[in-house]
Amino acid sequence: MTTKSQDRRKVRLSRALGIPLTPKAARYLEKRPYAPGEHGRTKRKADSDYAVRLREKQRLREQYGIREKQMRNTFNEARRTEGLTGENLVELLEMRLDALVLRSGFARTTAQARQLVVHRHILVDGQLVDRPSFRVKPGQLIHVKAKSEGTEPFQVAAAGGHAEVLPPVPGYLEVELDKLQARLVRRPKRAEVPVTCEVQLVVEYYAAR
Repeated sequence: MTTKSQDRRKVRLSRALGIPLTPKAARYLEKRPYAPGEHGRTKRKADSDYAVRLREKQRLREQYGIREKQMRNTFNEARRTEGLTGENLVELLEMRLDALVLRSGFARTTAQARQLVVHRHILVDGQLVDRPSFRVKPGQLIHVKAKSEGTEPFQVAAAGGHAEVLPPVPGYLEVELDKLQARLVRRPKRAEVPVTCEVQLVVEYYAAR
């Protein structure tokens, strides 16, 4: 899939889900705050409970850019973890390496963050990690490989080039952007995680499956 077709897909998906998945999608939603298609502007009949839960699950999954199998596996882990399942789910997703690369300002979008990890630019505690799903532990340091620091994408990031499209750095991260490094200081809390989701609906979706 080409970059342009990926962009179009993300814009269309963003309009269907009602949340911006990329900076470009955010601009489109400002102009066209309705679903795509010929009936997008018209008031639709009330969705079924199942449809509402399904859409909420899709919203969360798409914000992390993960496959359904990854989402279900994380949900099952969240259910086994002490505490509220929905909150656990978001917190576990947020500890993925690609999510934290994005939150730290090293990338502009989830897709770019994942690409930086896969292309072997990111280290955790000095060790190369090329799995976007890698679970970062509190206390671990995320940083850019020395050979990659001088490349244009990281120079843009170090200069704060993504600040205008990203939410503020959350409290569970300590970021030194000029050094292209960030530390997860503690486990994220759902209330701090900058994703749009009614987590209880996601729990209800999987509980009914």
